[in-house]
Amino acid sequence: MRTLSSGYRIHRYLVLCCALALLGGCSAENLVRTFGLTRDTPDEFTVTTRAPLSMPPDYNLRAPRPGISRPQEESERKQAEETLAPQTALNGTVGTASPGQAALVEAAGPSAPKNIRREVDQDARAAADADASFVDKVLFWRRPPPADVQVDAKAEAQRLRKDAALGQTPNTGTTPIIQPAKPGWFSSLFSWL
Repeated sequence: MRTLSSGYRIHRYLVLCCALALLGGCSAENLVRTFGLTRDTPDEFTVTTRAPLSMPPDYNLRAPRPGISRPQEESERKQAEETLAPQTALNGTVGTASPGQAALVEAAGPSAPKNIRREVDQDARAAADADASFVDKVLFWRRPPPADVQVDAKAEAQRLRKDAALGQTPNTGTTPIIQPAKPGWFSSLFSWL
């Protein structure tokens, strides 16, 4: 059998400790990225767009002239405008509609009335109210408490006068509210009808 010398063993442990110390300095995220176990998505602010390739107007290729900008590339000013206002890039230049677009808009029918949102909301409320069936009334027989709170005007005016006389700010103290009257047991029993 072969025996290892104590110097060789110490050297081996020293190399192992150094390797562990060096690996301990690395973060797990960097190690995972280094070994390719995670994907890095490109940064959307550093990705540049290039104009798409297009067919030349004729097949006789012209020799490129050095120093001339590409006709497909946008100017820096136009790129800055599209960055600040993306709707300009989406909408493009405003011009007249093509005959096909005009025919499509005409086939869609008349334009919507000005108060279309209010009409839709009213229709939705009416449909929701009509949807409350007898079974829903029986199951959910209690009406929900009102969400709004009414301020007692006389008591509030008196509180504000008192605060002003004492030199206090108007937001000192609590605002008096009108407490709704509690219904009796008989009226609460049949409130769902």
